[in-house]
Amino acid sequence: INQTKRSHIVTIEDPIEYVFNDDKSIINQRSIGADALNFSDALRASLREDPDIILVGEMRDLETIETAIRAAETGHLVLSTLHTLDAKESVNRIVNSFPQGERDKVSLMFSSVLACVISQRLVKTLFGTRRPAVEIMRKNTRIKELISEEKFDEIDLAIAESKNTYGMQTFDQHLLELYENKIISAEVALDNASNRGDLQLKIKSSNVAGFSFENGVNFGKPQSKQDQPEVIALKEI
Repeated sequence: INQTKRSHIVTIEDPIEYVFNDDKSIINQRSIGADALNFSDALRASLREDPDIILVGEMRDLETIETAIRAAETGHLVLSTLHTLDAKESVNRIVNSFPQGERDKVSLMFSSVLACVISQRLVKTLFGTRRPAVEIMRKNTRIKELISEEKFDEIDLAIAESKNTYGMQTFDQHLLELYENKIISAEVALDNASNRGDLQLKIKSSNVAGFSFENGVNFGKPQSKQDQPEVIALKEI
């Protein structure tokens, strides 16, 4: 954005890890502890600075989440992160952060402003390095409907079915692609799968020469995965 658009960007970070230089945009960086007590206070204060884009380092509490949604409603592009497993859990956590009596209204508001959710899991490659397996959820009519109706369990299927038409992908779709391109092993793919059994069947039917997962793979309960940050983009559309 800084290289392509004339925008006013405000970042709220804890702590500031990188200092950004202005290019086409003006960037003001705010640090929790030095410039504000917490994310919610900093986010409210940033709205008085006439920003076009607001980056919130992490949405840790209800007040920050609520303020971020309202900022998006007023036309700001809001970017933030959550520590969750996937897009479905991110949406679920945001909506269910609110009291029970407010969730119907919140799910409708959130479905209107959400632009996309990008999730990542760092996986070990066959070359000894790590690379991200990425899940991408963009808002389309179906995703908006599922969020507004709080049918979060159906989000994974909606993402999978939208791969070719909307450029979305589930973790398992990307893991299978990485496996078929001989970037990761079957073991690594299965250990990081969201639906281990389903991915196992797809790998078995895959024609990848020289790759086997019959030996030394535990097909029982998946290994626990540490929460990875989700990137949440909110924008009134």
